[in-house]
Amino acid sequence: MSVENLLVEMLASVPHWLSVMVIGALPISELRGAIPVAMGIYGMGPLEAYFLSVLGNLIPVVPLLLFLEPVSKNLRRYRIFDIFFTWLFSRTRRNHSENFEKYGLLALTLFVAVPLPVTGAWTGCAAAFVFGIRFKHSFPAIAAGVMIAGIIVTAVTMTGMGLADLIFGS
Repeated sequence: MSVENLLVEMLASVPHWLSVMVIGALPISELRGAIPVAMGIYGMGPLEAYFLSVLGNLIPVVPLLLFLEPVSKNLRRYRIFDIFFTWLFSRTRRNHSENFEKYGLLALTLFVAVPLPVTGAWTGCAAAFVFGIRFKHSFPAIAAGVMIAGIIVTAVTMTGMGLADLIFGS
């Protein structure tokens, strides 16, 4: 059973619009799961699916951007977390600082906009935190990336559904 089907089953008693927002807010599915579920399972139109999925995907961004740093500082009091965060930050900066320095916030937007596993709003928030990008700059970049990803996923879902209709005559 796919993650999306499991989520739909778990959210069966919740209104469809809220289910789509919840699926969009979860780090495991984000837009890549919410839009196909909205259109394919709940029969929503592309605009409604896009709007609810993007809104759901943006809900965790604000708390993540505001609280990752304080939580990290608190956890660093413990040696194991300090070692982990030191490793994570140095590795991430070593592997990605060139792209960020070259492209700035555009790099963050494009990173979030690519609807592939391990990209998206949640990872974009983590990247903004690691690179020390302030909220007033990171939120608009992440929001733009989420909106672009939503357009891509909606278009791909519509194309896939159109192909399925042609193939199966639904």
